[in-house]
Amino acid sequence: MRKYLHLDSELTSMGRNRSPTFKNRQAAGQRLGEALRERDITVDIVLAIPRGGLPVGRPVADALDAPLDIAVAKKIGAPNNPEYAIGAVAADGAVWLNTDVIEQREIPRDYVASTRAEMAEAARQKAQRYRSSESSPTLTGKRVCLVDDGVATGATARACIEQIRQADPERLVLAVPVASPRAMSDLEALVDEVVCLERPSAFRAVGQYYEQFEQVSDEAAMSYLAEE
Repeated sequence: MRKYLHLDSELTSMGRNRSPTFKNRQAAGQRLGEALRERDITVDIVLAIPRGGLPVGRPVADALDAPLDIAVAKKIGAPNNPEYAIGAVAADGAVWLNTDVIEQREIPRDYVASTRAEMAEAARQKAQRYRSSESSPTLTGKRVCLVDDGVATGATARACIEQIRQADPERLVLAVPVASPRAMSDLEALVDEVVCLERPSAFRAVGQYYEQFEQVSDEAAMSYLAEE
């Protein structure tokens, strides 16, 4: 049975002009780790989505006394609008495509195929750069927690979930500080358990719920993997 934890009952009625909920990603990760422990959730490994997911994932991994690694995926952007995700692909080639949008916009199949291949290679190279070893962790039969700093469209998370599912884990938990209610409702069906601190009805972007939401460099993100 899938379980969902929602800690946002007061937020659904609040307007857009509210104060940021989290000071920064690390503070959000500490609160997320506490929520996971309160639920008695135990995992064998925490996987964070770079780059912004790693500052959140480190305190989560520490709270659960689990190793921290990464799940890497890249957005597949629409033609002439790369920020608009029509899908995402993980480092191992696992892909999620928004077929409804692709059909509605009549996006050519050759564009989707070529961009998918390009982004898969970019994700693979990024995973290799972040890890100290060439091989990814074994997830078969493991209890896995996937972490990010938030969910807006859910495209990247979907591709990472697909990648993890293909490894046949025993259990997959998705944990995020804040998420779009619409995107998270779609993701709930893909995992065994969800821990989401906030799902504000006035959601616009992940960054609006952080006091500090600066870009995380690759070097800074990798430093969280080095901490033990």
